[in-house]
Amino acid sequence: MKKMQLSQLLKGTFYVFAMAMLLGITFSCSKDDDDDNNVAGSNGTHKVVFKAEASSGSNISIAVYGYDANATTATSLNGTSWSSPEITVPAGALTLNAAVNATGANASSTLKVQIYVDGVLKKEGTSSGQYLSASANHTF
Repeated sequence: MKKMQLSQLLKGTFYVFAMAMLLGITFSCSKDDDDDNNVAGSNGTHKVVFKAEASSGSNISIAVYGYDANATTATSLNGTSWSSPEITVPAGALTLNAAVNATGANASSTLKVQIYVDGVLKKEGTSSGQYLSASANHTF
C-alpha cells in the first residue's frame, strides 16, 4: 500500500513540475525581452542553486530541478537536506523549476524547497504531512 501511495506521489510531483514549466514558459513569453542585459551575472548568465530541507525524522528521496526544458533528476537521496550543484543558467533562460519528494516522520512533517539565483533566495515552496511534495518556480 505504501509503495502505491509513493508511486502516486511521484506521478503527482511529475505533473506539478510539468505544469509549472509549461506555465512558466507561457507567462515569460509574454514579457518584453529587452532587459536581458540588466541581470546579475556575467554576460546575462546566472549562478543557480536549488535546496530542500525537511523536518527532523523525514527523508528526502527524489528531486527534479532545472531551467526551461533542461531538467535533472536526482534519485536515491537520503536525509533531511539536499542541495544541487551550482549550475550556470545561460542568458535568455526563462524559468527555473524544482520539485522535491520526501517521506515525513509523521503528519506534521514539513518540506521546504528553495531557488537561489546569484546567491539570493528568489522562490520558496513548502509542503506538510507524511507524504511530502514541494515545488518552486521562478520566472526571469
